[in-house]
Amino acid sequence: MNYRWTFKKEADESTVLNISESLNIPKSLAKVLTTRGVTSIEDARKFFEPKKADIHDPFLMDGMDIATERIIRAVDKGEPIWIHGDYDVDGTTSIALLMQFLQEIGGTVNFYIPDRFTEGYGLSKASIDKSLKAKTKLVITVDVGITSNIAVAYAKEKNLDVIVCDHHEPGDELPVADVIIDAIKGTCNYPFKHLAACGVVFKVVQAIAQTIKWKGDVYKYLDYVAIASAADMVPLIGENRTLVYFGLKQLNEDPRSGLKGLIDCIPSITLGSITASSIVYSLAPLINAAGRLGDAGRAVNMMVQGDSIVAFQVAQQLEQENRRRRHFDEITFEEAIPMADELLKEKSRRSLVIHSPHWHAGVIGIVASRLVDRYRLPTVLMTSIDGKAKGSARSTANFDIHSAMKKCSHLMIEFGGHKHAAGLTMPEEHVEELRRSIDETARTQISKEMLEPDITIDAELKLWELSPDFLKCLEGFAPHGYENYKPVFVSRGVRSLNGVKIVGKNHLKFRAYQRFEIDAIGYNLGHKLSECSGGKSFSIVYNIEENVFGGRSTPQLRIKDVRADEE
Repeated sequence: MNYRWTFKKEADESTVLNISESLNIPKSLAKVLTTRGVTSIEDARKFFEPKKADIHDPFLMDGMDIATERIIRAVDKGEPIWIHGDYDVDGTTSIALLMQFLQEIGGTVNFYIPDRFTEGYGLSKASIDKSLKAKTKLVITVDVGITSNIAVAYAKEKNLDVIVCDHHEPGDELPVADVIIDAIKGTCNYPFKHLAACGVVFKVVQAIAQTIKWKGDVYKYLDYVAIASAADMVPLIGENRTLVYFGLKQLNEDPRSGLKGLIDCIPSITLGSITASSIVYSLAPLINAAGRLGDAGRAVNMMVQGDSIVAFQVAQQLEQENRRRRHFDEITFEEAIPMADELLKEKSRRSLVIHSPHWHAGVIGIVASRLVDRYRLPTVLMTSIDGKAKGSARSTANFDIHSAMKKCSHLMIEFGGHKHAAGLTMPEEHVEELRRSIDETARTQISKEMLEPDITIDAELKLWELSPDFLKCLEGFAPHGYENYKPVFVSRGVRSLNGVKIVGKNHLKFRAYQRFEIDAIGYNLGHKLSECSGGKSFSIVYNIEENVFGGRSTPQLRIKDVRADEE
């Protein structure tokens, strides 16, 4: 694959110099900061030195005073509280966090997660009816609810109080809940708009703890927020960066028993070295496995488990289910590829809408993401349940799939989500019209140039700049994640000191030299051998990472692309 190299917008030179000199950091890294929107000394300080004092006052969130008062009243009166959540990582961690805190302050709590296959996404009448049997007077939704207008109205008919805690995009009409906690609803002036649902729940817990002057440590729940934020791909900037920074610290230094059992089940990660990437690729798939092939409540019960050995046993079951999930995932992916190819053969498209009635609903979202990676097109993938098409939408960085779905909401029974991911249910007979409508919107926003694979470069670097101080400062860019990816650098006029080898399965390996030498590896870049061999000068685009071998850690370049320099 040939990539287009795209450079971040040119940073203001005076701003770069000001940050570089004030914080005593390399100019190239100050440039990375400024092109990522960190343009003041104070913001740069917060970036490199997150403090709990930087976490916003929860009462800045619209409706927080009402929600707090109602929850405290339920706890004081001994009213059973019903928490309704979603079956993914963000939903299950949100339930675990809120339930454990409320129980710790004396609350009586039940939780409910709908069955992915029979009930689908969002608050349901079935959940409301079960809450009534539990003599509930207060229902709190987490990671769902902002578009559950019918179910919320039903709950109000049954004289239940409803608090919606969500982070998804609201519809044209808000549900008739007693209070809605969602930073992106129109009337909310909360200064940070990108919290995961678990982050929103933490704000509620933070507000309750402040109000009752709780003596416990509310920040011990940030491990849940870190897991949810990394897994749900919310931007790791601003307040999220601070929440995840302290959540990862908690997870690495003093994990709760339920999470310790989960960590012990994964040989590829160890305490002390868990990163946001570890969560995305190792922890999150096991937590998600519970709801993809069965009862998502198992993930909650595992996380709140007080015995790490019992949690480990549950995690082992989830690991087995995750293996089954990967099998279904591969089958669905292999079947979807020829269907996508056929659609693209029919006509030029800017999106994919694919439906097959027999696919496993638990892997639809994962396969949609894989198709986006393969075709670089927004993708809606659907199966059928009870005669209705049900599925997930995933998008590219430059296209708002939720907004596109909103334009054809009349075709759907329900939908919800955000810019890059959404879920939907619709009559099967409307699939073709959805395909036409989504593609019509995509054509107005996605140019041919956007379809070309590109690498966005943060800054140009000379290899001799890679001093110990530079590498130490670079570590401060973690935690990495959406909108705060590992910095990508370009270096020109590089030569190989020891020749270029092909190792493993078509990987380039060489010792990069530019008045300074460092190991470099380019995975799956064997086809680029001619660009950098024969003693010629070449340019490389890369991240800088730690290579651990034989117990020794050394820096190396992770090559993303290479080009021969023009002579």
